[in-house]
Amino acid sequence: MTQDELKQAVARAALRHVVPDTVIGVGTGSTVNFFIDALATMRARVRAAVSSSERSSERLRAHGIEVLDLNQVERIPVYVDGADEIDPGGAMIKGGGGALTREKIIAEAAERFVCIVDSSKLVPVLGSFPLPVEVVPMARERVRARLRESGGDPVLREGFVTDNGNQILDVHGLRIEHPAELESRLNQIPGIVTVGLFARRGADIALVGGADGVTQRDFD
Repeated sequence: MTQDELKQAVARAALRHVVPDTVIGVGTGSTVNFFIDALATMRARVRAAVSSSERSSERLRAHGIEVLDLNQVERIPVYVDGADEIDPGGAMIKGGGGALTREKIIAEAAERFVCIVDSSKLVPVLGSFPLPVEVVPMARERVRARLRESGGDPVLREGFVTDNGNQILDVHGLRIEHPAELESRLNQIPGIVTVGLFARRGADIALVGGADGVTQRDFD
């Protein structure tokens, strides 16, 4: 199977986790695009969605699925999103598409986080994929210096502005053996809006597309 076929397979598998007649949380990225397209086949059973990016919101609306602001929603039973890397404990690096802040907000609000990935995203230790860090522009160079102290090489994502009007530093060269600890430490640096480590609130379930089809990993 091609990588796109693997992504389509896990996207379809994620439909089993959609709770009918409720608001679903929807992430951002190429795998999520396949999930949104699959979700459209059962849109009559979906009350509405809360989305982590303007791109996903546009795709949902194009399929006739209502998109709500998170402030309008009392309950999100399930959030479906991808990951750039996921480790054996369900901790993830996310933010390759630049939507990490809104992704983290919705993940925290959701009762269950279903991560959909192909098998190439499974890693024993996080860090091969550069860690995205959303920063307030005026603090960029101060934050960059602090990130170097953590052993990484932060590179500005040129020409990119988040939906929140901020910039992203992609931190190369990390080996993240204690992701929750690093997430907490980086969160304390003034000027960082969000770090793309999802460890303190990791995945509950991973649906993984591989040569043998879709397998499920539980992290509860």
